[in-house]
Amino acid sequence: MIDTLTSGALVLEGGGMRGAFSAGVTDFFLDEVLMFDHIYGVSIGACHACSYISQQRGRAYRIVADYINDPRYMSYRKLIFSGNLFSPEFIYHTIPDRLDLFDYDAFRAYKGDFEVVMTDCKTGEAAYRRIRDLKTEVDYVRASASLPGLSRIVKAGGGEYLDGGMTDSIPVKKAAADGCQKIVAVLTREAGYVKEPSMAYRMTRIMHPLHPRLSESVKNRHIMYNETLDYIDEKESSGEIFVLRPPKGSLHVDRLERDRAKLDELYRIGYETAKERGAELRRYLAAETAKEGILL
Repeated sequence: MIDTLTSGALVLEGGGMRGAFSAGVTDFFLDEVLMFDHIYGVSIGACHACSYISQQRGRAYRIVADYINDPRYMSYRKLIFSGNLFSPEFIYHTIPDRLDLFDYDAFRAYKGDFEVVMTDCKTGEAAYRRIRDLKTEVDYVRASASLPGLSRIVKAGGGEYLDGGMTDSIPVKKAAADGCQKIVAVLTREAGYVKEPSMAYRMTRIMHPLHPRLSESVKNRHIMYNETLDYIDEKESSGEIFVLRPPKGSLHVDRLERDRAKLDELYRIGYETAKERGAELRRYLAAETAKEGILL
């Protein structure tokens, strides 16, 4: 078990099945006995962070790859009849409690801070939740990964939430605001990617008429996302943020990809990318910070 935490923030972007890349990266970190004292997860990144924190190597990837073609995991029939493309009961209870056991005790033993990003359906703004006990707080992780149009609104702690990627897809600014001087961002898009406007907000408006600010968040998501990428590029160029992302020319993987061979390859790419830059990452984490608040 990894007992010593590395000072710094690990930020895991979402991206659906593209998260296989992040699963490869975090497995390399476990092999290298590297555990951060601040972890931020969005959508599938939040889900993968849980197995990283519990130090169950390979589990994050297995949960996706072994079940993505299982109708108990994902089914368009379920979407029609229940409003959820992905089965909450199967993913967040049956798998961790019966099929691929989650180590809740190891998760609770983590001494750092783990936060998931959600979108508050009432305000249309990002909401953050620190998770201490996954057994009792799993609905917040579920909310972070619940896509509008493909999931019902998740009610937790008196709030109503959906996918955090709509409002803070890559929470590097949140990490900086929390005082993290070293930030490692694991992205699931290649360098140079630009998000285009989407008409998905129209469907969100129809499906959630009582939450008009939610559809506005979906409408403006590309603006928020591209501004965050510009910020990351600027800070990466100055050596203030360390970024791991799929190399240019990597195979194309859809958000709802079901091709096991593609997922296996993307996981391998994630592991190898982190391995190739492992020494560089260690130097970045060991270097003295030039000045406090450099990212703010």
